[in-house]
Amino acid sequence: MYKIIEARPVGFKIKQFVIEAPRIARKQQPGQFVILRLHENGERIPLTIKASDPEKGTVTIVAQSIGKTTSLLNCLETGDYILDIVGPLGHPSEIAKFGTVAILAGSVGTAMALPTANALKKAGNEVVFIEGARNTEMVVFEDEVRQASTETYIMTDDGSYGEKGLVTKKLNDLIAAGRKIDFVLAVGPVLMMRAVAQVTAPLGIKTMVSLNSIMVDGTGMCGGCRVLLGNQSKFACVDGPEFDASIVNFEVLMQRNAMYRDKECESLKRFEENKEAELAEVRAQFAKEAQHG
Repeated sequence: MYKIIEARPVGFKIKQFVIEAPRIARKQQPGQFVILRLHENGERIPLTIKASDPEKGTVTIVAQSIGKTTSLLNCLETGDYILDIVGPLGHPSEIAKFGTVAILAGSVGTAMALPTANALKKAGNEVVFIEGARNTEMVVFEDEVRQASTETYIMTDDGSYGEKGLVTKKLNDLIAAGRKIDFVLAVGPVLMMRAVAQVTAPLGIKTMVSLNSIMVDGTGMCGGCRVLLGNQSKFACVDGPEFDASIVNFEVLMQRNAMYRDKECESLKRFEENKEAELAEVRAQFAKEAQHG
């Protein structure tokens, strides 16, 4: 079991967890992720590592309540436990001195992009960070974003904070103003990453996207996270999660991500109806494991 050292809300239905995981903390690199399971009968979900502290032996993850498992995870508090965490998984982000780097992140995707942004800045790049969110409540980690970048823009769909518009609007504005962008990283909803690729591909700007495909084992064995790059299949868990945006088939990715949408909705509905019982069951498991341990 992995103890939660700190759990705190950071945005609307978004929660940050600092977890004891010394082996993962020693090996984590920007762009990598973990797969966790909350209880014996629970599903395995991938979450990007936002930060690690090798000295304290902790890793930081961020979860947005979307389905049953992320909603159950976000019910946990400081002092609770997570049953299984496997990682770090996936290839680290490419870190090099590109020149001017634009990082576009959608709300909780900001947590995923922060380690890479910090590493790229440390490598001597000028880092332009464009964070997008639906509204003020969804803007997260702004202070950390500003520290990780040399230039920061906050965009909200409704204009309730920062500038009104999508992250691609700001990217287009910068390019139209003559700003030379040498490298782009986009992390967030599939539609947002596809829109970024549509801006940068015709201009020949190297662009990487972090793909959030359905994942089960994280070792390439199940095939659930298959993505199509041109006419070639790859697995997000072992070949990614970051890929060249110009060759990603986003339509196939969206189709695959929607395969279990009905089941996911049913599962979330049942969880909402029995939230307290499910949470009690998870905590009872922690107590039982601790007793036997």
